[in-house]
Amino acid sequence: METIKIERSQASSEAVAAPTVSIIIISYNTWEMTLECLESVARETTVPHEVIVLDNASSDGSAKAIAEKFPDVKLMPETANHGFAKGNNVAIEHARGKYVLLLNPDTVVLDSAIDKLLQFAQDRPDAKIWGGRTLYGDRSLNPTNCWRQMSLWSLTSQVFGLSSMFRNSGFFNPEGYGDWQRDDEREVDIVTGCLLLIERDFWHELGGFDLTYVMYGEEADLCLRARKLGARPRITPNAEIVHYVGASEAVHARKLVRVLTAKTTLIRQNFPAWKRPFGLTMMRLWPWSRMRAAQVRAWATRKTKHRESAESWGEVWDRRSEWRDGYPEPLPNKGHGV
Repeated sequence: METIKIERSQASSEAVAAPTVSIIIISYNTWEMTLECLESVARETTVPHEVIVLDNASSDGSAKAIAEKFPDVKLMPETANHGFAKGNNVAIEHARGKYVLLLNPDTVVLDSAIDKLLQFAQDRPDAKIWGGRTLYGDRSLNPTNCWRQMSLWSLTSQVFGLSSMFRNSGFFNPEGYGDWQRDDEREVDIVTGCLLLIERDFWHELGGFDLTYVMYGEEADLCLRARKLGARPRITPNAEIVHYVGASEAVHARKLVRVLTAKTTLIRQNFPAWKRPFGLTMMRLWPWSRMRAAQVRAWATRKTKHRESAESWGEVWDRRSEWRDGYPEPLPNKGHGV
């Protein structure tokens, strides 16, 4: 994006050059995907914008590659890995746009998606948080663009494997909006951080991401706090991107431990007191039930994938002391910010 050069005061010049949206990308050892993402942003976006890439101390030459190919990008090559939540909090302190867009580095912007998302935000300002439609690399639906808040029923369905067996059912897979192809505009509980648009002033009002969440759960917490302040997050099918991750992801114990820790923390912080004990019990039973189910499938079929799944869930169960209570409570006034 070219900066307009005019002879005025510094404050006036900054106002003229201010972008409509600041696009925030947190990069970590994904230089090829990050470059593809940046190319798609440049190709498909016409609204006044700036791109801020915070590189979380990558060891694959990401920062150098980005600087060489995209000199106009505001690059923040950090010497420490802040993670996703703090990385965004740090980067957004340097944003100038009225809106900020969180965009994953493993995404590709399609058909003017950011322009369309900005128009959607202007048409539906009451939402306060906006998202689009995500696709896998083969252009099939990637349903991870949004989620419904956890409930006692969704946790029960999860424990008994119903949400896995009936993924396309809105009744048995309520958290994943299982019966919705994301083909119409709707209000949702949670917009995923791979494509999340929010006004910068509202982001600061919320205090950014809660740093209690070391990994996973940040955007869920942000959206649930936003709803308490009157936000009604919405998804539009018109703003489409490719989001590669998750297409055929294997069960990895390390990731599952982090996911369970985050989800347990969300239950602890967002469930009413009378629901909390049952919710935590169901969450703690989930990996045990998945381990047992995978063991039975492995015994019955003798298939390697079921054996490996049983081993991963078994490791998660053995590490339950790490996730069963969620993340530690933050110190006073230390939950948000940078």
